[in-house]
Amino acid sequence: MIVFPAVDILGGQCVQLVQGKRESARAFGTPLENARRWLDAGAEALHVVNLDGAFGSAQANAEMIREVVEETGVFVQLGGGIRSREDARAWLETGVGRVILGTVAVREPEIVRDLSLEFGPEQVMAGVDARGGAVVIEGWQEEAGDYLAWAQRFEMLGAGSLLFTNVAVEGLCQGIETEPVARLLERTHLPVVVAGGVTSAEDVRALRDLGVAGVVLGSALYSGKITLEEALEAAR
Repeated sequence: MIVFPAVDILGGQCVQLVQGKRESARAFGTPLENARRWLDAGAEALHVVNLDGAFGSAQANAEMIREVVEETGVFVQLGGGIRSREDARAWLETGVGRVILGTVAVREPEIVRDLSLEFGPEQVMAGVDARGGAVVIEGWQEEAGDYLAWAQRFEMLGAGSLLFTNVAVEGLCQGIETEPVARLLERTHLPVVVAGGVTSAEDVRALRDLGVAGVVLGSALYSGKITLEEALEAAR
């Protein structure tokens, strides 16, 4: 199971949010500083989110994201502000390992198929952000149908993997909910990476035992509730 430290970028800084709220942002230095910090601690891949992009400025932080990709040379999965084929194509051509398609995948599902055909399924990850069993889009403000049905549809369209974010527990550092993850794993053959609420080594082990392909560590990692070394050990 792969452990992905999060490098979320807002206003040129690496930040962590609570429940996706911009006003909750805490800054932790530059994206590259934090990327190197986690790689030095043993990480082999990064989860990068362009929060300015998610909030509507698609080209914000582009140079910083390219810097992280080029300077580290590790596998980067990137989300946030990818609104079109052109956005996704530009990032993949920059060297991003895979793009995460969230709202755009729900609004225009054929984008998943087209990009999978063009670049290969392994470079296309569909985002399944869910709250109470429903996919939520547009900054988690709008419900868009059953999360399991969307996961199956993304698989049929050719996505190579899924990012499941449990919005109800995201950023709270209060632990995970295993039931929605288990239900998702029963309904798809795709590798699933889980974000939201991962707080302890016990959470990581529980997800490993369920059979998830990876976990994203955000707020708990930056606040010191779990160290990357502890997470990597639990993931083995």
